Amino acid sequence: MADGIMAALGNICAYSGSDSEADESDVSKESIVCSESFTGSLKDRLLSLNAAPEVASKEEIECGHSVDPTAREICYNAPFEALFAPELGPKNPFKTKQFSAPRNTLAGFAESTNINAFTFEQQRRTFASYGYAQDPSVDSQTASGDRFVGDLDAAAAQRGLTVFETSKKRPGDRRRRLQGNDPGDLDGFLGPWGKYVDEREVAKPTDEEQRELDEFAAKRQRRSRRVDEAPNEEKTIFHVKDSVDYQGRSYLHPPQDAEINLRADVPPPEKCYLPKKQIHAWTGHTKGVSAIRLFPRSGHLLLSCGMDSKLKLWEVYKERRCLRSFLGHSKAVRDACFNNDGTQFLSAGYDRLVRLWDTETGACISRFTNRRVPYCVRFNPDDDKQHLFVAGMSDKKIVTWDARSGEIVQEYDRHLGAVNTITFVDENRRFVTTSDDKSLRVWEWDIPVDFKYIAEPSMHSMPAVTLSPNGKWLGCQSMDNQILVFGAHNRFRLNKKKVFKGHMVAGYACALDFSPDMSYVISGDADGRLNVWDWKTTKLYSKLRAHDGVCIGCLWHPHETSRIITCGWDGLIKLWD
Repeated sequence: MADGIMAALGNICAYSGSDSEADESDVSKESIVCSESFTGSLKDRLLSLNAAPEVASKEEIECGHSVDPTAREICYNAPFEALFAPELGPKNPFKTKQFSAPRNTLAGFAESTNINAFTFEQQRRTFASYGYAQDPSVDSQTASGDRFVGDLDAAAAQRGLTVFETSKKRPGDRRRRLQGNDPGDLDGFLGPWGKYVDEREVAKPTDEEQRELDEFAAKRQRRSRRVDEAPNEEKTIFHVKDSVDYQGRSYLHPPQDAEINLRADVPPPEKCYLPKKQIHAWTGHTKGVSAIRLFPRSGHLLLSCGMDSKLKLWEVYKERRCLRSFLGHSKAVRDACFNNDGTQFLSAGYDRLVRLWDTETGACISRFTNRRVPYCVRFNPDDDKQHLFVAGMSDKKIVTWDARSGEIVQEYDRHLGAVNTITFVDENRRFVTTSDDKSLRVWEWDIPVDFKYIAEPSMHSMPAVTLSPNGKWLGCQSMDNQILVFGAHNRFRLNKKKVFKGHMVAGYACALDFSPDMSYVISGDADGRLNVWDWKTTKLYSKLRAHDGVCIGCLWHPHETSRIITCGWDGLIKLWD
């Protein structure tokens, strides 16, 4: 074996010294010399080498497995000594005792525990009331020292009782029942249904309690008894000197010298334009204006309903004066409506009265009431039914009155909320009503059952409805800040392509109107703006700052191309062109 090793070393030496194949003889000579020189020393070393020395086993060095103190799971059965043995390795000399201790939070070691919800709430209320609470880290049964935190003096004064234990029992908190729990006693068995000892079967009020009850009943009876208040005396104020012109015609006759022909047989303008500026403002109402109505066909007069319980008649042309004031309502006036020739008009007020006025003389012809607030009122548009009118009431009914007899001749009672609008359609054979019940109903005249009922889950209340000039469409102001359009014939379907948005009217019954040529749709909003949309594209064209308060009403003049009248809660009526 030694000879083989030496031969290998000789070959290595020969290989390291050879440069080319030509010096093979020199290599052999040098290898022989090297082998002879190392032979003596290597023999001694190799003979003394131990091929299998004794090595200490791993079990002798490490008797057990070390446990990682940060481990959350151990997959073998570690002995007790390994679990509580000191950590191996050098210690950090710069760590304080607090940081060297085991911890799972920045400040220390937080151990999760479970506290009963009632116990926690009990101690919380005790601490909030008395300033002390029981220390949750101390066992109250085995602790010998202080077991409270907070105000220890208060704890000693209250003897450590909680807020529930310190309350004194009131007399009558625990009432005793009659005992009869023996099932064998058939007659005397009461069980859990026994009466209380101090229970009285007949509760008779004392004399003082009886006097209070009698007084309360008398007040309620007086309040419920309907006493007809004497209505205010109607009167009128004529504000101009000349009641007739040089030909003896009253102001009901359309003026012949206006800038435009106001006769009824004149067709509406072919093209309308957007208004750009205010040209006049009528002032006279001391409170907000709730509605405005133009004189039928000609539109040369304007009737306004005020929250100051007054109605006023204004000139639209010439000097634009206030012609006459109609006084009589004791509360705000909600709505008004002219008859076909404009000689009479109806007014509905919050004083629960509907009054019929003479437009020329200002006299109140008659008054009507069913002890409910009328929200809207309309004459029947047929010429042979001008003595009949309908009113939407706050008690969910639509009432038809005969102006000649003053009696109710028909009631339409199908709505589930107050009736807000009444609109005649289909050549006055039918009328459409909307209500606070978020529905739209269509009625045949003089038939008290609706033949069409429209109510969808997505629908909102529609407190303002206007019929288009061509009679084909109904524009409805919806409370979700948009204007919906329904067909006014046959099926009364919603036109989903005609939805006008961009204004804010939620909570206000802002009226809307159409231009005479059906090119534009106008509406007021809660911010006092006048909004103008294009009918074909539903695009919002312009927003005019019309009023300081709510712009509640707007009308497009039937004979003018760009004149609009608006009213608002600031008490003003404005003319735009």
